[in-house]
Amino acid sequence: MNVSVIIPAAGRGTRFGSSDKLNQDLGGRPLLVRTVELFSKRQEVGQIIVAGPPAPEDYEVFRERFAATLSFLGAMVVEGGKAERWETVRNAIKAVAPEATHIAVHDAARPATGPDVLNRVFEAAKSLPAVIPGVRVAATIKRVTTDAETVTPAEDDAIADAIFGEAGRVSVEAKRVIETVPREGLVEIQTPQVFEAELLRRAYAQADLSGATDDASLVERLGETVHVVEGDACNIKVTTLNDLRLVRAILGVKAPEARPVHKQF
Repeated sequence: MNVSVIIPAAGRGTRFGSSDKLNQDLGGRPLLVRTVELFSKRQEVGQIIVAGPPAPEDYEVFRERFAATLSFLGAMVVEGGKAERWETVRNAIKAVAPEATHIAVHDAARPATGPDVLNRVFEAAKSLPAVIPGVRVAATIKRVTTDAETVTPAEDDAIADAIFGEAGRVSVEAKRVIETVPREGLVEIQTPQVFEAELLRRAYAQADLSGATDDASLVERLGETVHVVEGDACNIKVTTLNDLRLVRAILGVKAPEARPVHKQF
């Protein structure tokens, strides 16, 4: 088994805020570097490809920030896509080594993936053509309307409005429940997702890749079977600042401002 790992890192992370989430400190190393380290010593992994932002300006900044460290870990940097995640993965597939038997795709902002998850996914991929990790949905799931209703202040708030104006008004948007979705058989999908190399190439050779939220969905469009193995609730993707705090807790590292000065760099 010879796995090429693709790590799409071209997204802008708008939900995280103005700062670069991939450069956030995790125990003295950037988040992206911690993610790459998950695979740098795996025996199955023969190649790591990090697909950064597109050229020219964003790509050069990305290379200046990460390329040297990633090269030390055995990873190469290529250009990603301009808009969609599937563009980034498709570009990276072009750089996959010809000897690779499998291609794994892992979220750049998912640095807390435990070795047990990796072991399960890679072991299953030796026998199955498409393997992805997932965790059972335990919460109640409801489908709601796409449009929201604005809840207006009660009549008792008229005096407050007269004093404070719009600044003192609390605006609440509410969406109507359409149905409660049965959660039996539902799983929340994670990464890494591992595929036979030629299968993923065929999936990305399809004419229409729009609307793909993960790589497995493109394989499903071919009519091929995708298998799910047990994931881990701690294998979270950093999307918001709260996610970053949770990942730091999972990894047992402190934010830089909470560490002694001589350990902040």
